[in-house]
Amino acid sequence: MDENNEPVTNTIAETENFLAWRAEEPDGETTYHLELNNVTLHFFKEDWQEFLDLVDLVLDEEL
Repeated sequence: MDENNEPVTNTIAETENFLAWRAEEPDGETTYHLELNNVTLHFFKEDWQEFLDLVDLVLDEEL
Protein backbone atom coordinates (compact mmCIF):
# COMPACT_ATOMS: atom_id res chain seq x y z
CA MET A 1 0.00 0.00 0.00
CA ASP A 2 1.20 3.49 -0.81
CA GLU A 3 2.38 5.31 2.34
CA ASN A 4 0.67 8.50 1.12
CA ASN A 5 -2.69 6.79 1.72
CA GLU A 6 -1.97 6.30 5.42
CA PRO A 7 -3.31 8.83 7.94
CA VAL A 8 -0.86 10.88 9.98
CA THR A 9 -1.67 10.36 13.66
CA ASN A 10 -0.84 12.38 16.77
CA THR A 11 -1.55 11.60 20.40
CA ILE A 12 -3.58 14.36 22.07
CA ALA A 13 -3.51 12.95 25.62
CA GLU A 14 -2.93 9.63 27.33
CA THR A 15 -3.44 8.10 30.76
CA GLU A 16 -2.86 4.56 31.97
CA ASN A 17 -6.21 3.35 30.57
CA PHE A 18 -7.34 6.02 28.11
CA LEU A 19 -6.00 7.56 24.91
CA ALA A 20 -7.15 10.45 22.74
CA TRP A 21 -5.60 10.79 19.31
CA ARG A 22 -6.11 12.66 16.04
CA ALA A 23 -5.69 11.41 12.48
CA GLU A 24 -5.11 13.61 9.45
CA GLU A 25 -6.71 11.47 6.77
CA PRO A 26 -5.36 11.36 3.18
CA ASP A 27 -8.59 12.99 1.92
CA GLY A 28 -7.95 16.05 4.13
CA GLU A 29 -10.51 15.13 6.81
CA THR A 30 -9.43 15.24 10.45
CA THR A 31 -10.81 12.51 12.69
CA TYR A 32 -10.55 12.15 16.45
CA HIS A 33 -10.47 8.94 18.43
CA LEU A 34 -10.98 8.06 22.09
CA GLU A 35 -9.76 4.68 23.30
CA LEU A 36 -11.44 3.90 26.62
CA ASN A 37 -10.23 0.48 27.75
CA ASN A 38 -11.76 -1.87 25.16
CA VAL A 39 -14.05 0.74 23.52
CA THR A 40 -12.96 3.13 20.80
CA LEU A 41 -15.08 6.13 19.79
CA HIS A 42 -14.48 7.80 16.42
CA PHE A 43 -15.45 11.41 15.72
CA PHE A 44 -15.41 13.72 12.74
CA LYS A 45 -14.17 17.24 13.51
CA GLU A 46 -17.64 18.77 14.05
CA ASP A 47 -18.73 15.91 16.31
CA TRP A 48 -15.46 16.14 18.29
CA GLN A 49 -16.11 19.81 18.99
CA GLU A 50 -19.64 19.02 20.18
CA PHE A 51 -18.24 16.27 22.42
CA LEU A 52 -15.73 18.73 23.92
CA ASP A 53 -18.57 21.18 24.53
CA LEU A 54 -20.44 18.41 26.36
CA VAL A 55 -17.38 17.63 28.50
CA ASP A 56 -17.10 21.34 29.39
CA LEU A 57 -20.74 21.34 30.52
CA VAL A 58 -20.17 18.24 32.63
CA LEU A 59 -17.11 19.78 34.23
CA ASP A 60 -19.02 22.98 35.01
CA GLU A 61 -21.69 20.91 36.78
CA GLU A 62 -19.15 18.92 38.77
CA LEU A 63 -17.11 21.88 40.04
